[in-house]
Amino acid sequence: MSASVISPVNPSSSADALASRPRALIDSFNRRIDYLRVSITDRCDLRCQYCLPEDFKGFEEPANWLTHDEMARLIGLFVGFGVAKIRLTGGEPLTRRGVSELATKIAALDGVTDLAISTNGTRLARHAAELRQAGVRRLNVSLDTLDAATFKEITRRDRLQDVLDGLDTAHRVGFDSIKINCVVHSQSNEEDIARLLDFTMAKGFILRLIETMPMGDSGRQYKHVNLNEMGARLGERYGLVATVEHRGPGPARYWATRDNIPALGLITPMSQHFCASCNRVRLSVDGTLYLCLGQENQISLGTALRKGATDDELRQLILAGIAAKPERHEFTTAPERVIRVMAKTGG
Repeated sequence: MSASVISPVNPSSSADALASRPRALIDSFNRRIDYLRVSITDRCDLRCQYCLPEDFKGFEEPANWLTHDEMARLIGLFVGFGVAKIRLTGGEPLTRRGVSELATKIAALDGVTDLAISTNGTRLARHAAELRQAGVRRLNVSLDTLDAATFKEITRRDRLQDVLDGLDTAHRVGFDSIKINCVVHSQSNEEDIARLLDFTMAKGFILRLIETMPMGDSGRQYKHVNLNEMGARLGERYGLVATVEHRGPGPARYWATRDNIPALGLITPMSQHFCASCNRVRLSVDGTLYLCLGQENQISLGTALRKGATDDELRQLILAGIAAKPERHEFTTAPERVIRVMAKTGG
């Protein structure tokens, strides 16, 4: 499927379209879209080798970044369509000023039941308390290893202790859930991952293993491994059992302890894709709505907003975008298709 950019619908048809708009966003494959991931910056203070080249310069110009008020306006329109789960992402979202203020605006929206943030953790110690107070209830923290030298090799930065300090602070201020996201590929060391699982189980966190995806040149240089097989090995080693009880808004499948505490999650976009149950879309820092992580289908909500589009006209564009959401990604059949880096859309 070729990339698709949705153009604004004729405003004269606005009244009819809005009068008949659904209470929920249902795409053409009968999937309900109730989860919005919002990248509030594509900048990051790490340079993970599978995500960003060391010398990457292709970031969005700050003049094109949506303001927090503009983001809150667009998010509010999605919430009006029944989107109840919002996740703030990046790049690294905590590199942008005012994240807690934006979170406060989102948490106050009638209909938001789940507000979360994904972070690399380097600045979490500084911001954890204010995020919790602002209404963020769940955290995902990227961490691929507990070995300082390996961490520096992967991220090209010596920041492991900052991440560990951030996790300690986040745990202390009492988030409802803290999950550790670990990207796994053919060069990953399973014993290193096992040590990470020891750490997360001792802390009461959940470790989630994610198959690397061929996004941009950085992502395509790594070969994915089948996490179903690794998950089974780790599950047997740690006495875990597969469960469907702890499914969240995302695609992870979980393994739990014998006393039913979730401990290990698997996200398998390559070996066992979950497109048939996809419930999410992504909004980038410039207001581009991406309909699929593994496709280039998009709609320029930010451009329309800054050209003076009314809320009704923006709702029309959202509906047109959801109608054009593709059936599935093409990571396995056309891995060269997605040229944008992961930081562009926030995973």
